[in-house]
Amino acid sequence: MDFADQNQNSAPGSTQAAKLSTVRKGPDAQSVAKRLQTELMQLMTSPAPGVSAFPGADGNLMAWTATIEGPDDTPYVGLSLKLSLSFPTNYPYAPPTVLFKTPIYHPNFDFSGRICLDILKDKWTAAYNIQTVLLSLQSLLGEPNNASPLNGEAAELWDKDPAEFKKKVLARHRDIDDE
Repeated sequence: MDFADQNQNSAPGSTQAAKLSTVRKGPDAQSVAKRLQTELMQLMTSPAPGVSAFPGADGNLMAWTATIEGPDDTPYVGLSLKLSLSFPTNYPYAPPTVLFKTPIYHPNFDFSGRICLDILKDKWTAAYNIQTVLLSLQSLLGEPNNASPLNGEAAELWDKDPAEFKKKVLARHRDIDDE
């Protein structure tokens, strides 16, 4: 049965014809919830080393807390970093809003926890998921993009004085409780 057969009983301009010709713009709430549940199951059944994320205690699937463990051979080794993830109603067609809740000193993160990472902005695609975002952030901890810093001082210290950079990382960091 082709589209013409499906539309044969609809007069031009009728409500039925309008429904058939309507193009959906992004996911509905049910498909967003299903996608997030699928991603949660992936994180639980096939966890990546050093990253985790879960919906908040209130059960709201649209707001998660994530943890990234500082990778070896970086100034963040041994540190646990908490983040918040807030998902838009058109996820995964738009990126989540991701913020560091743990105070962090880094060239690509500002003191408000905002992140400069292309996949959270103009390079986002629906192929990305929570795990890929967290792994990208974990990688960025050891390989900052100093060509596009949010914190110019941190970018300069990263390149010129690693010992001072590490001191500032440790001075800025403090563990926070899950909220």
